[in-house]
Amino acid sequence: MQVILAESAGFCYGVKRAVELAQRTAAETGGCWMLGDLIHNAHVVRDLADRGIKKTTERETLGVGDTVVIRSHGELKSVLDALERQGVHCVNATCPNVIRIQELVSKAEQEGRQVIIIGEPHHPEVVGEASWCAHPLIFQGPEELTQWLKGADFDVSVPVTVVAQTTCIRELFETSCKILKKQCTNVKIFDTICYATRKRQTEAADIAAKVDVMVVVGDRKSANTQHLAEICRQNCSRVLQIEGADELSAADFAGCALAGLTAGASTPAGIIKEVKTTMSEEIKATEGMEESFEELLNQSFKTLNTGEKVTGIVTGITPTEVQVDVGAKQYAYIKLSELSDDPNVKPEDVLKVGDEVETYVVRVNDVEGYAELSKKRLDAQKIWENIETAVEEKTVLEGTVTEENKGGIVVSVKGIRVFVPASQSGQPRGADLSAMKGQKVQLRITEVNRARRRVVGSIRSVTDEARKAAQEAIWSSIEVGKHYTGTVKSMTSYGVFVDIGGVDGMVHISELSWSRIKNPAEICKVGDTMDVYVISFDPEKHKISLGAKDHSVDPWQVFMNKYGVGDVAEVRVVKLMPFGAFAEVVPGVDGLIHISQIADHRIEKPEDVLSEGQIVEAKITAIDEEKKKISLSIRALLTPAADDEAVEE
Repeated sequence: MQVILAESAGFCYGVKRAVELAQRTAAETGGCWMLGDLIHNAHVVRDLADRGIKKTTERETLGVGDTVVIRSHGELKSVLDALERQGVHCVNATCPNVIRIQELVSKAEQEGRQVIIIGEPHHPEVVGEASWCAHPLIFQGPEELTQWLKGADFDVSVPVTVVAQTTCIRELFETSCKILKKQCTNVKIFDTICYATRKRQTEAADIAAKVDVMVVVGDRKSANTQHLAEICRQNCSRVLQIEGADELSAADFAGCALAGLTAGASTPAGIIKEVKTTMSEEIKATEGMEESFEELLNQSFKTLNTGEKVTGIVTGITPTEVQVDVGAKQYAYIKLSELSDDPNVKPEDVLKVGDEVETYVVRVNDVEGYAELSKKRLDAQKIWENIETAVEEKTVLEGTVTEENKGGIVVSVKGIRVFVPASQSGQPRGADLSAMKGQKVQLRITEVNRARRRVVGSIRSVTDEARKAAQEAIWSSIEVGKHYTGTVKSMTSYGVFVDIGGVDGMVHISELSWSRIKNPAEICKVGDTMDVYVISFDPEKHKISLGAKDHSVDPWQVFMNKYGVGDVAEVRVVKLMPFGAFAEVVPGVDGLIHISQIADHRIEKPEDVLSEGQIVEAKITAIDEEKKKISLSIRALLTPAADDEAVEE
């Protein structure tokens, strides 16, 4: 019998730091205070009390000359401010990871971002972190977050900052973040689950999957211990959450061949060692009971019958077969040919030792004591059942396009060939369907004939439905000024059409750039991603006018900040007129070069010297701020001496 102890079980860096800091402070001061429990472990708190560290929950009782150790979970900002006003000396034992979260939410508050914390709302760490910003939102996981998003009148364009409680279960945090990424347009995510927690949770899950009994040690008030127990229960049917060795008994380990042990971040090494020793003794005590169980065990063996379904546990894998314990007297196995439809598959690619597998009994030989099983046959039967159900329920399935066929394409859905006619492929008429080969697609099954092994599907029904839903979502939430990230779908001489999520809007050429352009192709091409905002829209005519210019920038102000009268600028000729030429000084701001200022000699027309698009140097000779007009001169740079003499005369 063996006990597997998790390497990361016990004190994490933050807890160890807090305890050592408290012990050192008590020794230096001859006695000090802690506000509440320094860490969530009754054994440690009692030890600290024996060292002269008194506990109080009333900060008002502390005064000048008192020393208080701030617990590892952190404290309310208002409490820390009050202690400072009271003249209390604070020794901050807050975990550095928690301090980082406090700083992140405080910074987010200053930047005008909405703070969202994924964690337990009433846990002291989360309560403390939330106090470092004005209006935080706290959700325990994706379910609460989803419910809130459905019922809340929340502007999805509001910038959001997301953090996690340091001991949060990773799956809850990651799922919550995926939801927010889909719903909100500006999300900053900070993975603040501490490394020790991540490692401890991963180790616990791995060990729990291998053992018969899993023991989790830690104070019942400890959030990270509770989370460890939850994770272990997902991987092991027998999980014991205890605070100490005295809670264990031999009955807990009946029939146990392998046990696992982990502990929360606030569990001392001494308690872990005591529990491990006790576990080893209790497991050993159950070994003598095995003989008395033998008769009951024989009675519990299953009777196998050809053609029935049976579930077992993979006990061994060889290059030719997979050995399965199905709870019967017979030696049960799956031949490689009965494992998968893929002739090139390796057994270890399909199953691993310890996996639960559902199979079909092909043959039972009681004389020689073996049973042949088939996973492939049962999988095929279940797939056909699922396909038939998918037709009735109009379920959306996923598959991979494997080939172009006469009149359409073939999609592999869980090993079943599904024919999709060209008209249902979701592609335009006459499109090259071979380009879809290898793509993952979503489709609905429209027809099944199991006897003929014929299945027909439609990709178009899914894409049309998704596009319709996207369009409805756009029209239900669209408003002037709202920003979208879209894709350029088509181009004309007067502008471009941008898909903003199922609906196309038009960006006029004048709204593409502050610079004068003659053709949208100078700025973008089909397929480009473009950030746009709504200028106007007409729901009845289904027309949307979009803009792409950054209106937060004032081109005139940019010009005024950069240039003054007498400065020389490199300008681009944008339009030729009989009386002169207009030239772009900065994007969005043009100046006039009068015909008399183009050359150092008389010219008949501007195009004799200049051409549109030409880059030239010109001197700024006048600025009319009120009318926002600029006068430019090329001549002033060509004959400076002659111009100076003319001024003196």
